Amino acid sequence: MSLVKPVAPVAAGELGRVHFIGIGGAGMSGIARILLKRGVKVSGSDARGSAMVNELRELGALVHVGHAASHIKNVDTVVVSTAIRDSNPELGEALRQGLRVIPRAAALAAVMVGRSGIAIAGTHGKTTTSSMLTVALQKCGRDPSYCVGGQLVTTGLGADEGAGEVFVAEADESDGSFLMLAPEIAVVTNVEADHLDNYGDPQAVYDGFARFAERVGSTLVLCADDPGSAVLAAPARARGLRVRTYGESEGADLRVSGIEPDGFGVAFHVEGKGEVRLSVPGRHNALNATAALAVAEELGVPFDEFRDGLAAFTGAKRRFEAKGEAAGVAVFDSYAHHPTELAADLRAARDVVASFSGPSGRVIAVFQPHLYSRTRFFADEFGAALALADEAVVLDVYGAREDPEPGVSGALVAGKVPLPAERVAYAPERGAVPALVAGRARPGDIVLTMGAGDVTELGPLIVAALAAR
Repeated sequence: MSLVKPVAPVAAGELGRVHFIGIGGAGMSGIARILLKRGVKVSGSDARGSAMVNELRELGALVHVGHAASHIKNVDTVVVSTAIRDSNPELGEALRQGLRVIPRAAALAAVMVGRSGIAIAGTHGKTTTSSMLTVALQKCGRDPSYCVGGQLVTTGLGADEGAGEVFVAEADESDGSFLMLAPEIAVVTNVEADHLDNYGDPQAVYDGFARFAERVGSTLVLCADDPGSAVLAAPARARGLRVRTYGESEGADLRVSGIEPDGFGVAFHVEGKGEVRLSVPGRHNALNATAALAVAEELGVPFDEFRDGLAAFTGAKRRFEAKGEAAGVAVFDSYAHHPTELAADLRAARDVVASFSGPSGRVIAVFQPHLYSRTRFFADEFGAALALADEAVVLDVYGAREDPEPGVSGALVAGKVPLPAERVAYAPERGAVPALVAGRARPGDIVLTMGAGDVTELGPLIVAALAAR
């Protein structure tokens, strides 16, 4: 996967008839949905059928299951997902016909043209922050269009066309594709080393975010607590951008204080503004919400109105998502796949279990490392983060697009967890995990499954194993 170079956005109206290769994916289907609602002719293909494919058909898309060159017919623009290989017959036919071929990020940029674009970027927190902003704006009657990296609990969708002028988009840095966006307002929640299989070294990651900041039109919102984000302020101001900072640090424009667990949620104070209560837990979510508040201020939304909108946010799929409860044990699922994300979610889990179970409640982490390269880069950090749990169960690596590496497995991470050996388990057989976890959990505990792979499927199975014991 090569890092994407910046390009000038093409308006959606200039795309003509659009064909999506890999239309069933979360990001691709969202853009297809928006185009369909704008009356654009859409076709596409995917390797398999799905509920999402059926939904797009109901909206008017012509969707094929399987890939074939014959599907590229009466098409002007072809959108390609990152999962599509150069050998794909539809891609080959599109190139043979000389059609416009663009990546997903360019299609996202196209549907943002003509709207007040807001892009949420950062190594962590961008899905939750963009989802919070979207839901709160909806509750405030602003009806934004949106395209985020997870499904909103309130709508069940990750993207939709709204009647308002605002377009909220999650900006993906993983392959540099956020450099195709040119938002009016952008948030950078934090900047840390990640996706080093693409970037090569941490400095290249920081340079990528600096280049992203250069594409912002009017306002840049930055976390004052995060060095990687805060360092973007000076060059942005030098360019004439309005810079707004948030966080617990002194001097932040929106300064957060008094962060406290509040049942399953969190309460905090924004100095000079007032008290905010969220229905999702964790200090990190207090900061995410304050980033959304900073954007709302730029849009002219009154604090009290937006605060009430934030209270309506109940989460996004796979972001500390409740999967069920049995035998007095609550099971949650998280997309966390970087050490910082694991640590934030495990601290939040500890706050929640303390609120409901007191000192007797424990946190059991079930972690599936994602990518061999990330596991190799961050094995020590993963181990340290998992020590925030009372017990840790580590699955084998979910390789995704990568081939296995000698010596890199879940055992590497399990061996780095500084807990007593009896409280750490390496579970290479995924099917054995539900019974293993059920055997370790006791009433009052929280089980948190974590990872960007198929570990998400284990939550209901763990609940069933708990109920059957």
